[in-house]
Amino acid sequence: MDAVKKTAIVLGATGLTGGKLLELLLEDERYGTIKLFSRSSVQLTGQRIMEYTGDLTHLERFKNEFTGDEVYCCIGTTKSKTPNTEVYRAIDYGIPVSAARLCKENKIDTFIVISALGANPKSSIFYNRTKGEMEDAVLQVGLPKTHLMQPSLISGKRKERRIGEWFFKQLMRLANFVLVGPLKKYRSIRPETIARAMVWLANHNEKRTRIPSDQIKKIALQ
Repeated sequence: MDAVKKTAIVLGATGLTGGKLLELLLEDERYGTIKLFSRSSVQLTGQRIMEYTGDLTHLERFKNEFTGDEVYCCIGTTKSKTPNTEVYRAIDYGIPVSAARLCKENKIDTFIVISALGANPKSSIFYNRTKGEMEDAVLQVGLPKTHLMQPSLISGKRKERRIGEWFFKQLMRLANFVLVGPLKKYRSIRPETIARAMVWLANHNEKRTRIPSDQIKKIALQ
C-alpha cells in the first residue's frame, strides 16, 4: 500500500528562499499537495500546486484553505522596500504569528519560519527587535513542532534590485574567509541551503527550536 502523501503550506514562495523551497518540495515524493499563499502568483502550474493569492496581513481570511501537514513561512521584507515601520511590522511580525495561530486552530503540528540571526526582543535595532518579538509570539502559540530559522545574510540574486544589500553581500563574500571558529555563524548563507534544512527539519525529530545560521548549514548536508 502506498504511503499517504503530505500537504505542505508555503507562505512567500515568490521570494528568494521560498522559491528554492518550492523547487525542493516539487521534487520530493513525500508531498502530494503544495499550497501556496502569496501576494502574487508564482506563475507555475501543476496538479500538485494549489495557489491562494491576496493580502497575507489578513491571513485569517484564508482559514478554511489553510489546512495541511506542515507550514513553511518564508515571509520577510526590508527597510528599503518597506520604510513604513507599521507596515513592516505587519509583515515581519504579523504574518508569521497569524500563520502560527492558524496552525493551532487547524491542528497543524509543524511550523517552520525564517527569522534572523540577530533576532532579539530587547534589541535597540527595529529589525532585530521585530524578529525577536515574532519568535517569542510564535513560541507562545505552543505548537508541537516549531523551528525558528536564524540565517545570517542570505546570498543569491533577488528579483528586485537592492543596491545597499548588493554591496554588503560583496563585502560578506570577502569576510567569509576570515569568519572562523565561533564567528562562522555570521558567514552568508545560500537560500537553497536554508530550504534544504527546512525540509529536513519537517521530516525528522529535532528538539532544537532556534536554529542559527551555522547549524542550518550542517542540517542541510544531512
